[in-house]
Amino acid sequence: MSVQLSSASKAQSPNATADVKRRSSNLAPSIWGDYFLSYASMEVDISLEQQVQQLKEEVKRMLMHNVKDDSQKLSLIDDIQLLGVSYHFNNEICEILQQIFDNDHVSYDDLHQNNSDLYAVALRFRLLRQQGYNASCEMYFSNLKDNDGKFKESLACDTKGLLGLYEATHLRTHGDDILDEALAFTTTHLEAATRRGLSSPLLKQVTHALYQPLWKGMSRIEVRHYLSTYQENDSHDETLLNFARLDFNLLQQLYQKELCEITRWWKDLDFVKNSSFARDRLVESYVCALGTLFEPEYYFARKTLSKVIYMVAVLDDMFDVYGTLEELELFNEAIQRWHISAMDQLPEDYMKFVYKALLDVYTEIEEKLASEGNLYGIHHARESMKIHVDGYMKEARWFYSKYTPTFDEYLPLANVTSLYSLSIASVVGMGRAATKDSLDWLFTDPGIVNAASLIGRLLNDIMSHQFEQQRGHSASAVELYMKEHGATEEEAIAELTNQVNDAWKVINKACLHPTRIPLPVLMRPLNLARLMEVLYKNVDSFTKPGVEFNGFVTSLLIEPVPTA
Repeated sequence: MSVQLSSASKAQSPNATADVKRRSSNLAPSIWGDYFLSYASMEVDISLEQQVQQLKEEVKRMLMHNVKDDSQKLSLIDDIQLLGVSYHFNNEICEILQQIFDNDHVSYDDLHQNNSDLYAVALRFRLLRQQGYNASCEMYFSNLKDNDGKFKESLACDTKGLLGLYEATHLRTHGDDILDEALAFTTTHLEAATRRGLSSPLLKQVTHALYQPLWKGMSRIEVRHYLSTYQENDSHDETLLNFARLDFNLLQQLYQKELCEITRWWKDLDFVKNSSFARDRLVESYVCALGTLFEPEYYFARKTLSKVIYMVAVLDDMFDVYGTLEELELFNEAIQRWHISAMDQLPEDYMKFVYKALLDVYTEIEEKLASEGNLYGIHHARESMKIHVDGYMKEARWFYSKYTPTFDEYLPLANVTSLYSLSIASVVGMGRAATKDSLDWLFTDPGIVNAASLIGRLLNDIMSHQFEQQRGHSASAVELYMKEHGATEEEAIAELTNQVNDAWKVINKACLHPTRIPLPVLMRPLNLARLMEVLYKNVDSFTKPGVEFNGFVTSLLIEPVPTA
């Protein structure tokens, strides 16, 4: 994407100094515009809600009473989770998995002798770890190797078992050496199996897993995919399938109403005119928030996080592309003061607009928290945004002074401008889950937040570093690593990918018991890391959304799941 130098008068930002030369990127406008305003008059389908509630009770009976065998229960739990309806049964699922985890440790010898079904054992391990139970990989998988320490040859013929083990390996932590080896082993044999040919739906499942491992996927995207494959399984349960379809469509109606409200905010403030230098990515911002918090109870957190993500994109472009160093210094000073009177010191109307819009978003959060008696959260939300903007300022100083930081200088600052403030913003609106203890802990930038931020930064740099260089951005992790180590681009990307994989191990460990932080809170930085894996898989889908990402928007927010 080429970068143009244009006078401020051509940039369509009001009152910008005429003789200042500014960088700008020729980014395509959003294809969505105000499309979602069309849902303003839509009412939630009451009959649909009633059907969902009735089917929910049937599935609950199935889970708690109708299925007795542990393996069948685990298979049902897996389907419930993959179909996106497990949030209805959190307590029931926790109760079942706790009992299985306790029994496995009491009956270790029996488990070790009866784990010949690789898929069942891998599923057991994965579901326990997903729920935070510290299941031992040695306990579940030590018999997979022969006397020479190699994986048994017979495993290569069990494609379904290999698929289950492959998915389980993505929950590995540091020290889970057998799972590191199993990832390489299963990947090799699953790729070979797809070349040999597999029957459907197994071929579809394997192909999708190799492209997007379940643990690192965005929940609602994976749900929509599984809805299309579950019905192809001969053993699928029609009641569960119907429940999942209707529940998906009911949530979609909720999301449409939310996005309509956010679009109204965007249109009323006329961001397209008043921040024309920035990426106009409102719908994309909402999809990111949806990927972080999909549960209906978190509607306020989802809506405010959407606005925060949108504002962060505007700030990013203002600091990276549009503002002069002098303007940015004044803007950063105003942010650190965080008071509407500081707007008077800003020299340009475009900065005043962005400043007021940002403060108004956080005022909205403050008013909501005050009504709930949780006002302590707003301090952390504001302070994390101050830190975020100050990080942008330091990067701008590097750029304007032509200073090239070392790799070790770059990463800590880059992490601050990655997911740190978004991790906190995603939690503050979660109601009772956003306890003072949780927010105090998040604010200290614990390992899980730092790891998620590292994943976001490195994946972003790997996928967008060439484009960012074209539009005048300072050096990314890729260029810095290449320079310091005399590495090729390919070698640098391989090393950064290894660092991403290590960061995932930190996240996985942080989600295991015991932890004083509730799992719903830990899920937010985890989900942000998953979001980064999806956004930066092939291109920078946030900056330049293509066919795949726009397809996500359509399937998640526009087209209901067929129910017949």
